[in-house]
Amino acid sequence: MFSDSDFTQISERGMTVEALEPQISHFIHGFPFIDLAKPATSGDGIVCPGEEDKKKFISWFDQSIEGLEVVKFVPASGAASRMFKQLFEFRETYEAGTSGEALFNKDNGFNSVRYFITHLEEIAFYGELSLKLEGNGLSLNELINKHDYNTIIDHVLTAQGLDYSNLPKGLIRFHDYPDGARTSAEEHMVEAALYASNSNRLARLHFTISPEHRSRFENLVSNVRDFYESKLKVSFDISYSVQEPSTDTIAVDEENKPFRNTDGSMLFRPGGHGALLQNLNDINADVVFVKNIDNIIPDRLKDPTVFNKKLIGGYLLWIRKHIFEFLGKAQGDNCTTEDIANVIEFCRKYLSLKLPEDFFGFTEKIQIQWLVHRLNRPIRVCGMVKNEGEPGGGPYWVKNKEGEISLQIVETSQVNMFDPEQLSVFRSATHFNPVDLVCSFRDYQGNKFDLSRYVDEETGLISLKSSSGKNLKALERPGLWNGAMAEWITVFMEVPVITFNPVKTVNDLLRKEHLRA
Repeated sequence: MFSDSDFTQISERGMTVEALEPQISHFIHGFPFIDLAKPATSGDGIVCPGEEDKKKFISWFDQSIEGLEVVKFVPASGAASRMFKQLFEFRETYEAGTSGEALFNKDNGFNSVRYFITHLEEIAFYGELSLKLEGNGLSLNELINKHDYNTIIDHVLTAQGLDYSNLPKGLIRFHDYPDGARTSAEEHMVEAALYASNSNRLARLHFTISPEHRSRFENLVSNVRDFYESKLKVSFDISYSVQEPSTDTIAVDEENKPFRNTDGSMLFRPGGHGALLQNLNDINADVVFVKNIDNIIPDRLKDPTVFNKKLIGGYLLWIRKHIFEFLGKAQGDNCTTEDIANVIEFCRKYLSLKLPEDFFGFTEKIQIQWLVHRLNRPIRVCGMVKNEGEPGGGPYWVKNKEGEISLQIVETSQVNMFDPEQLSVFRSATHFNPVDLVCSFRDYQGNKFDLSRYVDEETGLISLKSSSGKNLKALERPGLWNGAMAEWITVFMEVPVITFNPVKTVNDLLRKEHLRA
């Protein structure tokens, strides 16, 4: 299947043929569907702490974080072009005049171009847009009065104005303040200072970015660092990484043979956000918060986010303490019958860990070995919000090939929707995954886990694409918070919906949560 020049190309990308062979196999055989047992619900897979417990875990976070290294990890790669989809589509069909006005007025819903244009003054980048237009000898009000919406849209999307269609979401102005508008990257800096700083008031923040955006990110941080360090009384340690070429996946043609570019070379494509597992693996910290770049709110609403970040962080540190204590005893061969009983109760009550049906038929030695095997792993606590119809993954109890049941975040593409029983289970979910994680991936002796060892490689995604007018099949690696973390210790905790305010379209910036009070 591979020529000498292919071997050279593979090697230059930091890959091996052995790593590509499973990818080819997945194209041929596909990925198996997830076997859903039931949805995770409040009290059955989703922890819903009472007020006293919340106070306890937040207090535990504040006490335990002293001396620990904390990092906020923000996937921020890629351009924001999808955020402006409706503007692109409108721009292609609109012409000023009677028919154009009919098109403009046809849809006046929240996500319409009409709503965007008529509410422009409320959006955070309004001031910057006005200045760009004035610099080009144009008036925003005059353009609106003349129904010249295309020129306005061009100044939002292209380099003659804000060039937002070519920028990542992290560099787009999301919120307006009396002292100026903030990008989402700046808002993440503020958040990091509020819950991801150590006892020395050092706030560490890591962005995964595309190489072409790095200089712009660095320029932004350079321009605003002094302001926020003075305002928030912190020092920032901000780092960046890119998705490594070695994590790309091979593309194939319709016969499952390597897809060839016009020069005969093989086509490789980015492996989806699951490829960022390597970036996460390179982070050196005790506690890592993970949050998407577009899920951010202004200062007036940050308190619930900070409260719940500390809550899930405190829960993580509290369960980690108990896990480490057991593992230390097991390592020293000091576990008593009472210790085993206590850790079993702990696993049931706080980790929602399912024991094998024949567990109590094991000898104590085998029980301890099984518990060590299950508990000596990376840990994640995932915030879950009540399902209000948002698309995307959710929390479920999932059965693996060995019949073991565990908690997993499951995406729509992983479920056999033609199976009535599986469809029924999928639709009965009560909660939604907002990508609100806190992680620990050091073991009880302080050594880092190799996160690649805890991936379910059978949970990727195959999609149909095209290149140079020819069809191809593309493969995405197991999702970062789906299959890439499938073998972690996983806890789901309910958090309020106010902590989930993503900006998927530009009009989302006009929701009340993102506007000035």
